[in-house]
Amino acid sequence: MPCVQRAELRGGRAAVRFRSRKMVAPAALRVVRCGGRAMHGARAVFSVGARFLLCASGDFVKMYSVATEELVQLLRGHSDLVTGVQLAPHNRLQLYSSSLDGTIKLWDFTDGILIKTFTVGYQLLALYALPSSEDSVFVIIPKSGERDTFQLVSVKLTKAAGQDMEAKELSVVLEGVDASPKCTAFGREGEYVASVKDVNLQVYFFKQKQLNRFSLRATNKKGGNNVFTCVACHPQEDCIATGHADGKIRLWRNFNHKKEYTFSTLHWHHDKVLDLAFSLEGTSLLSGGVESVLVQWHCGSDCKRDFLPRLGSAIEYVSISSDGTFYCTSHTDNRITIINSNLRFSKTIQGLIKARDVKTGLVVDPRTKALVLNGEPGHLQFYCLQSDKQLYSLDIVQQEYIHQAGLNQSDLVRVAFSAQGKWLATVEEREETDLELQLKLWFFDEETQSFKLNTRISMPHEDHITAMCFRDTDEMEDDSLMLVTTGRDCVFKVWVILEDTDPEAQQSLSWSCDFVGSYHSYQATNCCFSEDGSLLAVSFEETVTVWDSSTWDLKCTFCHPPGKIRSICFGRLTCSKYLIGATDHGFLCCWNLLSCALEWSAHLNVVVLQPDPLSEHIAAVSWLFKESSLFVFKPNEARPICIQRKFCKERIQFAAFVPRDVPETIGSEKYLWLRRSQLFFLTDTQELMTVSTKSAQERLTLSSKQLAVEESLPVTPFSLLLGKHRHQQSQGDVDLGKIVHHHHEQDSPAVKELLHTPAHVLPSASFLCPIFINSLLVSKENKSTEETPDEVEMESEEAEDDSDEENSVTEMKQEDKMPLESLGETTHRLSKSEEKELRKIRKVDYSWISVF
Repeated sequence: MPCVQRAELRGGRAAVRFRSRKMVAPAALRVVRCGGRAMHGARAVFSVGARFLLCASGDFVKMYSVATEELVQLLRGHSDLVTGVQLAPHNRLQLYSSSLDGTIKLWDFTDGILIKTFTVGYQLLALYALPSSEDSVFVIIPKSGERDTFQLVSVKLTKAAGQDMEAKELSVVLEGVDASPKCTAFGREGEYVASVKDVNLQVYFFKQKQLNRFSLRATNKKGGNNVFTCVACHPQEDCIATGHADGKIRLWRNFNHKKEYTFSTLHWHHDKVLDLAFSLEGTSLLSGGVESVLVQWHCGSDCKRDFLPRLGSAIEYVSISSDGTFYCTSHTDNRITIINSNLRFSKTIQGLIKARDVKTGLVVDPRTKALVLNGEPGHLQFYCLQSDKQLYSLDIVQQEYIHQAGLNQSDLVRVAFSAQGKWLATVEEREETDLELQLKLWFFDEETQSFKLNTRISMPHEDHITAMCFRDTDEMEDDSLMLVTTGRDCVFKVWVILEDTDPEAQQSLSWSCDFVGSYHSYQATNCCFSEDGSLLAVSFEETVTVWDSSTWDLKCTFCHPPGKIRSICFGRLTCSKYLIGATDHGFLCCWNLLSCALEWSAHLNVVVLQPDPLSEHIAAVSWLFKESSLFVFKPNEARPICIQRKFCKERIQFAAFVPRDVPETIGSEKYLWLRRSQLFFLTDTQELMTVSTKSAQERLTLSSKQLAVEESLPVTPFSLLLGKHRHQQSQGDVDLGKIVHHHHEQDSPAVKELLHTPAHVLPSASFLCPIFINSLLVSKENKSTEETPDEVEMESEEAEDDSDEENSVTEMKQEDKMPLESLGETTHRLSKSEEKELRKIRKVDYSWISVF
């Protein structure tokens, strides 16, 4: 069997071409962050009336409809992480946002318009806006010259004209505060501010300019941890609630005296309290922690409390709407839960779940074109790229997850779909004293539209499973379906479907092992099938083996020392005769399957190798000098089509080509590889990115935005009137074959003003009302002549006998009128006497003529 040890001469030239700078892609190819940003980086806020929910999500501020859960608005403008969002106290239709980029931005969030940008010059870690502070906000910034030391300052926002302003007038309020936004709170409409850090509580009164400090012991006699974790202030009373690392809540009173203060203790949480929030009237206190349970304490009593359990993951923030009708909890798994004030679940906004560790990679579901990867522990999440929301979650492990550190539990490590998405294969493992492995095969049920477990195989390998793939052939024939798994036990196994002949069996189909292969006792690391399914490539450490999938004969081997094979893939379409492999020593190799020789090689540290299923293109991502670079090439051409150097400063873990619903129009030949598929990346921080030739735009179209806004609007008589008016305008002009001529006029400017202009900038109603009323009136000259009824004089003589015949004549004239006129001919109108004579002639019996 041929074994290629070194590259040929043309391979060396290919390596030089790969390093050429002439093919660097121009700036038209942009990297766009399209999902995965945490929505729990800051406390979410409700708009007035609780119609919308605004939350920070990475560099953006997202606005969701509370009624429909749809993304209505995406506020872009910050260049770094958004750390705070607050409604403007004196204009509730505007919003303040702070960011690590050192700016505070003022938005008209209903229209997505950036009004002003205030440059502070420091990293802003938290933001607070108070009604009592007319022209200033409070932020937490790092203290100059000191590491890990922060201070609460007041920033004066100038009202001068202009969009970009500098806010350099800062006043220090508190020193030595915690960087977390939940560790600082304002009470009694801004009369005082309370801040906690470690075991210290400090309260500053603005009018008296008095600062009181209180301290607790780090641990108590019973071993409790008294470290502060969060703080909240009562809206009407002098009461401060603090959360602690041991799960206790303390209610502080009389804290305006340094020595006569008192506090009471509430305790339910078994771990640290993550956030606290008082209700609108202060009659109840909400708390959340790692237990995924929202606790409602009534009147500060330890006995009166209500619970909303099973919220999915730890609660990071708790928010309350301005009218008190809704609560909102932000969770560590990138989920926002909207809850009614009676602790009834209302809505869930679920983004890309940040798993503890993504081991499955990025996999595309052929049915929904959703990205599939690790989600909640033991679950697969199906993530929709268009809406940036989770479609659904599939429980694979089917075991209750226990939140306890150091406990080894079953984890999902591998996943693969068949070509049409009919079968799903998963691998889960649990490592205690002995390794526990389970291979599960799931069948998609068309009736329930979900996957059902078909076969469970315990210990399919004696060691960890390293790779898994289906053979991409026609799934209508179950005999041709095949699954291959590779393991560290130095073998690869082939699994096929068997039909159960037992009539009492619950399932007619099941999976069984058909073949076991190995190569010199080397560990099997990767596997993939050729496009037609006739060949199987399996890598054994530094060697790639090629097998015939029908007879399982070893056809040839390829090796390129030094370095173990990191990933392999076959070429597709016109490049199906090539096999690509990347080593962990920084080589990218292309072998020709017909000549069993090395076609070319390149010195490139490839960490991700991803082929496009719809074209010959292959994407390779390299990692060098702590920066990622993108290379796109065809196997039959050593020169890459596109090179995007240093396109990401984070390490790329996985990549996937997602087929487009409609091919995109690409102007340049260099980017034709983006026409039918879109390339997505997942970084080591679990942020989802893509490359595009277009600028970063919102994924929502204007029509979908308008739909989302209209769905959240209340039903009023005026909205019903507008809806009826729009429905009438959408009707066609042809009704049951009758041609009706309408004089179409331009849309009324008054209606446009009412429908498309924000309410807070509209002219007065007295100005718009006459214009709007006049636009609804119909002028006399627009009245159609066809609406005037024709006067028809009926003959009284023999009226009853002739009525049917007259109707027939009238219909014939109406049917014949338009064709004649269309031919340019004129018709002669009969007089009444002629019509009477014609009716008499029609009554004469001419049947006697048939005798001749």
